[in-house]
Amino acid sequence: MDDDGVAGFEAVYRETYDQIAAYAARRCDSPQDAADVVAETFTIAWRRRADLPPGQEARLWLYGVARKVLADHRRSTARQRLSSVELDAELAGFYEDAPGTSVELNAIGAAFRGLPDDDRELLALVAWEGLEREEIAAMLGLSRNAVRIRLYRARRRFSRALDEAGVRFTTSSRMIPAGRSL
Repeated sequence: MDDDGVAGFEAVYRETYDQIAAYAARRCDSPQDAADVVAETFTIAWRRRADLPPGQEARLWLYGVARKVLADHRRSTARQRLSSVELDAELAGFYEDAPGTSVELNAIGAAFRGLPDDDRELLALVAWEGLEREEIAAMLGLSRNAVRIRLYRARRRFSRALDEAGVRFTTSSRMIPAGRSL
């Protein structure tokens, strides 16, 4: 094992760990699942450290790896849930709305969850990860123009879903359900 590869990996790990952990935490149902996704992402990066791109490209490469790990994790979780109807019923109680949760946030969350996976991922990369179109394009292996078009369509579908849910935006950007006043 050469020292340059280890040192390079350690530097990338230190520079990107918080970002990759936040990426996973925002997409997983529990902190344990997020920790598993992060651990698997960096395990793959360690095994493939010779493929790790230099500089800021490493972060985008790791986002891509984390995205694939997360997709595998979700498929595995879906298979586990399908295998036990009783477990599904039990878990459903954990995800009920907390008392006092605002109608607006519930409607927005439902509209977001109702979007196709690709739309949710694009919107999340912009809103949660703060990535620019160029960075998303590099991460997903798409052209900047393809990302622009897909992002435009995802935003339009989200806007339609919010309209259908009765959520509207005021000039102060506060969300209020249709039929209610400030």
